[in-house]
Amino acid sequence: MISEFFQTPIWIENKKEYLKSLTIATNKYIKEAKNREKEYIKKYKDFGASYHSTPLTHDNNFLDFRNYVCDKSISLLEKQNVLVSDYAFILSEMWVQEFSKNGGGHHAAHIHWNQHISGFYFLKCSENTSYPIFHDPRTGARTTKLKLKDSNISSYSDFINYRPRPGDLVIFPSYLEHEFVLDHGIDPFRFIHFNIQAVPKEVAKDVV
Repeated sequence: MISEFFQTPIWIENKKEYLKSLTIATNKYIKEAKNREKEYIKKYKDFGASYHSTPLTHDNNFLDFRNYVCDKSISLLEKQNVLVSDYAFILSEMWVQEFSKNGGGHHAAHIHWNQHISGFYFLKCSENTSYPIFHDPRTGARTTKLKLKDSNISSYSDFINYRPRPGDLVIFPSYLEHEFVLDHGIDPFRFIHFNIQAVPKEVAKDVV
């Protein structure tokens, strides 16, 4: 018998009901982001750019979606045996980004500090666009990896990738290192990113 522990969950579901409204709601944010980068675009024709919006956390056009991802994240933590009743959950960050139409957009591997749940909602993507790669978060495991028989993804893999579809919602622990591979600028690539922080209630009640 093999018992598996120290697993890292990645939750994925397709929520197309938000796709149209959130695509429309993010248009102005991407336009504003591109306006802020006029000099860069003039110099480089926007190659390699990742247009990053201002926060979406107070825009009521995203209220239903914010509530959904918060409720979903809490539910998923509860299924992992987390005592969620002891915490206040704060959607600390939410923004939209779009990669350059001329290609070159990407993100190097990183984590989000002082957060507990992170996620993506994909608005524009295809088989031709960038996609996320998730790295094994176990430092000890990564430093002692043995050779694999082939390139098939398994529980022993160093990393995994996920090819998203428009409307896909991906939620994962914030400690999970992730990156976005180089985009070739063939099709539009736009997604919302969010982070959720768990604060002990005895601390949260004292914060003004």
